[in-house]
Amino acid sequence: MHRVKRNSPPVDTTDPAYLESLMQFARELGLDRVGVTDASPLSRARVALHDRNARGLSDTMGFTYRNPSRSTDPNTAVEGARSIIVAARSYHSDQPDHPGGISARVARYAQDDHYTPLRQALQKVALRLRADGYRAVVFADENNLVDREVAYRAGLGWFGKNANILLPGAGSFFSLGSIVTTAVLAPASQPAPDGCGTCRACYDECPTQAIVADGVIDARRCLAWLVQKPGIFQREFRVALGDRLYGCDDCQTSCPPTVRLHSRHHARIAPIAGPGAFVDVIELLNETNENLLARFGAWYLADRDPRWLRRNGLIILGNIAPVDSSAVENSVMSPVEIVLRRYLSDIDPMLRLHALWAAVRLGRRDLVEYLASDPDESVRDEYSQIDSIPIRAVAS
Repeated sequence: MHRVKRNSPPVDTTDPAYLESLMQFARELGLDRVGVTDASPLSRARVALHDRNARGLSDTMGFTYRNPSRSTDPNTAVEGARSIIVAARSYHSDQPDHPGGISARVARYAQDDHYTPLRQALQKVALRLRADGYRAVVFADENNLVDREVAYRAGLGWFGKNANILLPGAGSFFSLGSIVTTAVLAPASQPAPDGCGTCRACYDECPTQAIVADGVIDARRCLAWLVQKPGIFQREFRVALGDRLYGCDDCQTSCPPTVRLHSRHHARIAPIAGPGAFVDVIELLNETNENLLARFGAWYLADRDPRWLRRNGLIILGNIAPVDSSAVENSVMSPVEIVLRRYLSDIDPMLRLHALWAAVRLGRRDLVEYLASDPDESVRDEYSQIDSIPIRAVAS
C-alpha cells in the first residue's frame, strides 16, 4: 500500500505527474473512465433540482431532490473539499434469451450489484489520497452528490436527451461514483461536447412519454421511478409497465450511440451476482417476504417492504399471463388462477386491488364480483373502474 510517515507533509498533488499516476492507478483497478473537477458548488444542477421540484417533475422522489442545497455543495459532504475525482464503471453484459413462461424483465443496472465493486475500487484510490495527507470520501449512488453533474463537469460525457450521461465512444451503460477530497487536482478543461444532435430516438421509444424536454424527465410518468414508488400504481401506466419488474432501459436501449458502442465495454470488475435479467412471476408472488428481501434486498424498496414487488408482479401477471377462454369452465385451476384467488383475498387491500385489475385484464371478471362490497374504499374504487380496464384478447 502507498504510505507516508505520520508526520510527513502532504504530497504535492498539483504536480501533473501525481495526477497521471493517480488516474492510472484508478484505471488499473478496473474503472473504465476517470476524470477530475473542482469542488465548487454545482450551481447548474441546483437550479435544475429546484426547477424540477417546483414543477412537480420530481414527484415524491427524495434522493438528491430532497435537499438540493446539500446535494449540490461538495463542501457539505467533505469540509474543505477542493477536488472531485469521478469514475465510470461499465455495467454492460450480454443479455440472455427470454426463458419463456411468465417471466418479468429486470433493467440492466439492477440485474447485478454493480455499485459494491465500484465503491471498493474508489476506496482504494481514496486510501492512497489519505496516505498522501488528504481527506478523501467516496460517494456512489447516494444523495450527498449529484453524480451525473460532477461526471459532466469532469469531462466524462455529455447529458443525453434522456438525462443520462453518455460517454464518448461508449454510451450510457455505466455506473458513476466519486471521491470528494481536500487535495488540489487539475480539473478537466471543459465538458465533453454534445453528441445527440437532432436524434430523438429516446423521446420516441419512451413507453410513457416521460421525456418532456431535452434532459428533463417527468418522474410522474417514468417507469423506472414508478416501479419503486410506494402506493397504488397509477392506472394509466399499468399496461405500459408491460413485463418490467424493476427499472426501465428503453431510453438507453433505443439510444444509437449506446446501442452501437456498448458491446465494446464489458465490465472489467466483476459485479456481485444479483437476480439476473428475468424473474419468474408466479414464483415471486408465491415467495415469502424473507426470501424476497434476501433475493432483491440490493434494490431500493420503500420501507424495505416487498409488497411493492408483489404489486408490480400482479400488474405484470395481468399484462403477460396466458389468456384462456375456457378457464371459467375448467375445473382444474391453473397456477395463474391460484395466485389470483390468493391475492384477491389478501389481507392487504393494496394487493387486492391490483389483483382485481389483473384478473379483469385476463378476462376473469367472474373472480372479482364480491369485491364490489370490499370493506376497503380503495378496493371498492378500483372495482368501480372495472369497465375501463382493457381486457386482453385471447391468443389465436
